[in-house]
Amino acid sequence: MSSKSTFKTSVLGMQSNLLSFALKLTLNKDEAQDLVQDTTLKALNNEEKFVDNANFKGWMLTIMRNIFINNYRKNVRENTVIDTSEDLYHLNLSQDSGIGSPDGAFTYNEISDVIAKFPKDYREPFSMHVAGYKYEEIAEKLGTPLGTVKSRIFLTRKKLREILKDYH
Repeated sequence: MSSKSTFKTSVLGMQSNLLSFALKLTLNKDEAQDLVQDTTLKALNNEEKFVDNANFKGWMLTIMRNIFINNYRKNVRENTVIDTSEDLYHLNLSQDSGIGSPDGAFTYNEISDVIAKFPKDYREPFSMHVAGYKYEEIAEKLGTPLGTVKSRIFLTRKKLREILKDYH
């Protein structure tokens, strides 16, 4: 089997992981499937950029995350309204908080700073979960029981919500 065929097999083997991560990012099945397709195509077109000893799953998920962020930024630019009314009427209307948007009310750095303060036993499984790893993979990699991993991720999410609810 050639390395090109092995690479394609690896990309195709990632489809369920990609779809799972895409659903977390988009919260929409159709958009998630489009994102998986874009990621797969980009990976196949950039095979020469993959380094053999690199983490393949991490490489694929990074491609997806970057496509998602770029698409989101493009949509924001396209949907930005410039208020040309004399008294800036539109700017003075109450605005949605943005919490339902992928960007949310917080920047990535703000959330990362909060997570960085959590104990390693909670921060590490949570970060892996956000990066797209499944509970079983996290438990195996960290040598921690599955129930403990699930509990720590749940508690980290809960604590993160508590900390950020009054942040702004």
